[in-house]
Amino acid sequence: MKMENAIRILAGTMVLLSLALAHFVDRHWLWLAAFVGVNLIQSVFTGFCPACNILRRLGVGRGQPGDDCGGPKCGQ
Repeated sequence: MKMENAIRILAGTMVLLSLALAHFVDRHWLWLAAFVGVNLIQSVFTGFCPACNILRRLGVGRGQPGDDCGGPKCGQ
């Protein structure tokens, strides 16, 4: 699986989980969705993606040519 696809799956899952928790548990879980969104935006401008680093350590995206995870600083 490409790293970009894994990050999209992770971000989408976290947003949906946040919405479900906000609906069934407490509305403050919406802060998780906000955090995910802000993190996606900052990774575009800085090239630093914490999710990319975590997924790479778990072995996602190994052996995929040209898979730089969206930024020059990622994985260094």
